[in-house]
Amino acid sequence: MVSQKEKAEVFSKLHVKGSPVILFNCWDAGSARIIEQAGAKAIATSSWAVAVANGFEDREKTPLEFAIANVERVVRSVTVPVTMDFEGGYASKPSELKANIEKVIAAGAVGINFEDQVIGGEGLYSIADQCARIEAVRGAASIPFFINARTDVFLKADPATHDEGLLEEVVRRGEAYANAGASGLFAPGLKDANLIRKLCDASRLPVNILMLPGVPPTRTLAGLGVGRISYGSQPYRRVCDVVKEAAHQAFSDAS
Repeated sequence: MVSQKEKAEVFSKLHVKGSPVILFNCWDAGSARIIEQAGAKAIATSSWAVAVANGFEDREKTPLEFAIANVERVVRSVTVPVTMDFEGGYASKPSELKANIEKVIAAGAVGINFEDQVIGGEGLYSIADQCARIEAVRGAASIPFFINARTDVFLKADPATHDEGLLEEVVRRGEAYANAGASGLFAPGLKDANLIRKLCDASRLPVNILMLPGVPPTRTLAGLGVGRISYGSQPYRRVCDVVKEAAHQAFSDAS
């Protein structure tokens, strides 16, 4: 039986610049199993999909114990490594993060997405504050835990304003987060191929891009140097569209 530590090591090695690991995000044990059967090398949850599928709102409105129990069921349903979308860690202060991270690891996950936006507040944590939070997560980890440091610099900005200035801020944050113990750099909202290439060239951490409308296709992203591609809430949204269409057809057939 493969240990959690071994799964963590496998997961880390999947992040290769130019040959990105594809994470088609799940929301429960059933969807995780289907995605694994389709050929996934690792499984990632989507906090938005987990929340909405269970009647909650995103931004840590899913109760912590429910979110932990959900990822534990996901881990038990598959054989590949599992990483959890843990938003802001359900805590603002570094001292409060330790217990939460220990729960994630006890549930069997080998990594998390960890955001620098202030959940329930405004804007982003300062670089110094977020580095202290990342250091707390790293210090709480008893395995080679993959901390995918998400920065919402691009996501919070109008795409029309995405430029070298914002890129410099992301690079600066990525370097600081790496020094604090992060394993990867997640820049959701970034779509411009030239900026993606420059970020990959500048970052010593594997770069994660969120697959959204307007983002270059997988092969192009690989050529730009991306090390990880996530689908976020898109799989759940697509399932919902299929169910809605089928339901409309069923009701139409009955009328």
